[in-house]
Amino acid sequence: MKDDPDLPALGRQARRLREALDLTQEELADRGGLHPNYEGWIGRGESNVGVKALFKLARGLGVDRAALFER
Repeated sequence: MKDDPDLPALGRQARRLREALDLTQEELADRGGLHPNYEGWIGRGESNVGVKALFKLARGLGVDRAALFER
C-alpha cells in the first residue's frame, strides 16, 4: 500500500470534498457512520478502503460514489 498512488489520490479527493462542505473529519465520520479514525486513515491514503466504507463516505459527503474517483 505504501507505494500505491491510488489510495492517496482517493484520500485527497475525499478531503477536497469534505473541505468544500466545511466539515471536520469528525463531522464527516458522524454523517457517514464511520469511525473518525477510519475517516482520517482514508483521508491520508493509509487504508485500503472497503466498498461499504466508500458507500458510507459518499453518503456522508452527500455525493454520488463516482465523485470519490474524479480527478
